Formats: sequence, structure tokens, C-alpha cells
Amino acid sequence: MTKMIAYCGLDCAVCEGYLATQADDDAKRAEVAKDWAARYNAPIKPEHINCDGCRADGRKFFYCSNMCELRKCGIAKGMDNCAACDEYPCEKLEAFFQLAPQVRDALEALRNEN
Repeated sequence: MTKMIAYCGLDCAVCEGYLATQADDDAKRAEVAKDWAARYNAPIKPEHINCDGCRADGRKFFYCSNMCELRKCGIAKGMDNCAACDEYPCEKLEAFFQLAPQVRDALEALRNEN
């Protein structure tokens, strides 16, 4: 499977929201929305689960497109992802590591490739 690394280091290609969107599976969207709403204590509904990937053209999960500070920063700096940033790891990224610790390993691996 091809990796689609988001600015933050998450692999969109294995994201439940991305997979539900690509399969156009409303039952999976409902399942993902329920899980994410509980996990993040947020009002996430099935109709919110539409995403073609953080860095791809097309649909984005509303949090990613409108609220994600890491994505906004990466776009502003013209970076492929946070691993390429001179300020790595910044305070925003350290906070994200608390929610998604696997991204630290992903970003470290990207930094080591360069």
C-alpha cells in the first residue's frame, strides 16, 4: 500500500476516515464518526467523514481542512511534512504526539531518510 503522509506524520492511506470515503461506505462512515466522537469528545457525524487525504486535492475531514494547526503551518512554510521543518519538534507537534504517539516514529523515520 502506498503511503500518503500528512503534514503531521499520519499516514492517510490507513486512516479509517480516508478508507470509508474511498469505499463510499456510509456504514463505515457512521462507525468512524461514532468512534472519533467518543475518542475526541467532539460532535462528529457520519456526513463529516469525507476525506481524500491531507495533502491531496479534493475533500478533507473538516478538522483537517479548517482547524489543524500543523497542516496550516506546513502549508504556510511550504513543507511536505513536519519532519522537514527547522523547528521540529515544535510545541504544537509535541502536543499532537500525546494524541497520536505513532507519528513521532513516522516523522523521525522521515527525518532519517534525508
